[in-house]
Amino acid sequence: MAKGKKNARAKEKETDWQERVVQIRRVTKVVKGGKKLSFRAIVIVGNERGQVGVGVGKASDVIGAVRKGVADGKKHLVEVPLTKANSIPHPVNGSGGGAKVMMRPAAPGTGVIAGGAVRTVLELAGVRNILAKQLGSGNPLNNARAAANALASLRTLSDVAEERGIPVENLYA
Repeated sequence: MAKGKKNARAKEKETDWQERVVQIRRVTKVVKGGKKLSFRAIVIVGNERGQVGVGVGKASDVIGAVRKGVADGKKHLVEVPLTKANSIPHPVNGSGGGAKVMMRPAAPGTGVIAGGAVRTVLELAGVRNILAKQLGSGNPLNNARAAANALASLRTLSDVAEERGIPVENLYA
């Protein structure tokens, strides 16, 4: 049994997870003896095949913070249904903190039209053609979380048909 688990873990290592650091901040905590410095890293993890996660890590050194951020990102993975045009199935809005993100599917050849952390989330999710706009906050963490929230709320035609208990062909009838 232990051998099977080890193979599964090795397989997970082989899959091409990409990680991109969006922001590294030096943060302080005031304690009795003065200020304690630590680093906060916002990391986005994705396999460019429909899975993406946003993670935050804090540690006394940058490398440790990034490592923790990657682990956190893999814990908070979101499945993204992609169309044949490597876009999203329908327009969607998402929110995280004070940030709001609006996303619309785009025709093949459009590319990823988005800014900041939202662009990174979409690229690592494997989306190739999309229009996105950040509304409200400019905070990279909240914008990345808003983008992940929007991608998590996407539904395919087959999902909707299954929820209604009818065949996909009858959706338009």
